[in-house]
Amino acid sequence: MVGEVSEGSALWEPSEEVVANARVTHFVHWLWDRGVLTESYEDLWRWSVTEVDAFWDAVWSYFEVVGERGDGPVRTGGPMPVDGLKWFPGATLNYAANALRRAEETPGKTAVVFRSEAGGHRVLTYRELALHVAEVRAGLADLGVGKGDRVAAYVPNIPEALICFLATASLGAIWSSCSPDFGSSSVVDRFAQIEPKVLIAVDGYAYNGKRFDRMEVVGEIEAALPSLAATVLIPYLDPAVTPDGLRVGMHYRDLPRPDHDTLEFEDVPFDHPLWVVYSSGTTGLPKPIVHGHGGVVLEHLKSLSFHQDIGPEDVFFWFTTTGWMMWNYLIGGLLVGSTIVMYDGAPLDLWSLAADSGITYMGVGAPYITATAKEGRRPGEEFDLSGLRGIGSTGSPLPPEGFAWVYEAVGENLLLGSFSGGTDICTGFVGPSPLLPLRAGVIQCRGLGAKIEAWGEDGRPVVDEVGELVLTEPMPSMPVFFWNDEGGDRYRGSYFDMYPGVWRHGDWIKVLPDGGCVIYGRSDSTLNRGGVRMGTSDFYRVVEAFDEITDSLVIDTGRLGQEGRLLLYVQLAEGASLTDGLVADLKRRIRSALSPRHVPDEITAVPGIPRTLSGKKLEVPVRKILQGTPVDKAANRDSMANPEVLAHFTP
Repeated sequence: MVGEVSEGSALWEPSEEVVANARVTHFVHWLWDRGVLTESYEDLWRWSVTEVDAFWDAVWSYFEVVGERGDGPVRTGGPMPVDGLKWFPGATLNYAANALRRAEETPGKTAVVFRSEAGGHRVLTYRELALHVAEVRAGLADLGVGKGDRVAAYVPNIPEALICFLATASLGAIWSSCSPDFGSSSVVDRFAQIEPKVLIAVDGYAYNGKRFDRMEVVGEIEAALPSLAATVLIPYLDPAVTPDGLRVGMHYRDLPRPDHDTLEFEDVPFDHPLWVVYSSGTTGLPKPIVHGHGGVVLEHLKSLSFHQDIGPEDVFFWFTTTGWMMWNYLIGGLLVGSTIVMYDGAPLDLWSLAADSGITYMGVGAPYITATAKEGRRPGEEFDLSGLRGIGSTGSPLPPEGFAWVYEAVGENLLLGSFSGGTDICTGFVGPSPLLPLRAGVIQCRGLGAKIEAWGEDGRPVVDEVGELVLTEPMPSMPVFFWNDEGGDRYRGSYFDMYPGVWRHGDWIKVLPDGGCVIYGRSDSTLNRGGVRMGTSDFYRVVEAFDEITDSLVIDTGRLGQEGRLLLYVQLAEGASLTDGLVADLKRRIRSALSPRHVPDEITAVPGIPRTLSGKKLEVPVRKILQGTPVDKAANRDSMANPEVLAHFTP
């Protein structure tokens, strides 16, 4: 790791050639021809958030979106989706039609490169991908899947996941996926809410040199989903596996095949549901967040092209699982005609993968960058990374030292794109730009079309001060709605309770005078372990199922740029003891029901769990205490039902 680096230190400046060739520059010139004159990125951003309708209409036209724009307005209703806002109310399109348009334009171009930790390697052209999608589409239709039906997937990051998603979208059906390292309770908490018609699942997965059979878990998930018409089993660990024992099981290879190879697409309204993704479930069941076809298409075209500068000649990779919104973002690379790299397995050496696969844009979680730096690695000297033009970083704030290490140890002539956004909008609010200089610890800009501000305690914008990240104008990729949220109360309560009509995201942000941004982390208690986010409620449902435990509290002590320890505190039932056997059982159950990444580093017995007078657990105050904040500054004892127990939660 490089030595201490000052926030704001200059690291990279775009050359005249980079600026001239950037896709966003081409867009600026396209706008000039239409009378929109901007001279700088800040000018362009300001136009995009003041002339909101004109900007998003321009995005549709510039990218020649496959679909019918219609002659209606860009927006009706509002001011936010939860208040009845409709984007492009007269338009129809289909995500899959836009993702697969190159199957006709450049059928021989590589669409997907797949690599796995176990040595698997497959390549699909756009034409081959489209043919596979046509096959699975016919199979799903034969199972009765149609417009508005839900298809749930318990799959790793493999080509079949992409194929099944595109087939689902082409029908106007709705996709939702979880990674197979999630235990059955976490999966059921998510899928049961949307009542899927079909479950697609693998028999197991491999990670870090180990194989994990999931057939028993698949059976548990299937049994908990009475809405299923079929469970389609993909043989991944064992080619000879059969769906025997599943209630409505069938084999992936036995899906009916079409009698033609023409891919069809169901035209749907702009805001027709495309997929359901989930919040981390911090305060209850994970929120089922619904995004629409049109909003995702426009946002991902804009973000991938104008901010990351990715296009048809690029090979785009992000290390992710199907349970993280970055998977949805990765496959968006097809929208801009790039080749996407799908990788399944542990991140053993992603730098080697980048070199071997010819990756031009590599995305990872910020902890992966800091971990590689701490190992003293210099990937730019170990591998031929001369083709790497950009590195993306997200999941948590990247410290200035991480920024500096990239330019010292990976390459001097690439753009480090630090992003911050979320599952809620399936993109970044703030991120990179090839037009701007880059400074250590500073995200270059607010995204086009994203009117981001920092608001102080008085609910007014502040500059060069830390405040709440808010969005004062809508974006098309905001959730269309939450599933099973009639009236929108849960949607409204998630983002608009603090500032009615203004989206509060739950991050601390500082907006610099020149538009650069610094993110200071979440203002909630979401757990983030190795890039996998999960809510504390998931823990409590598992831990407190033990007879020996009456209450519990889980705390992630991580802070900005630093992976912390995951600490589990348990209040034992009368007569129970925290034996080695109970500790082992707890860890085993957490690994099975949640994920291996969320096994606590330490489990401690305490006489009580701190709660407010209304019964809420004091997660955030305890986290602050464990990070060194004095107890009386971290928690208000007068608001607590049992302030005496705070003495047992000290560093």
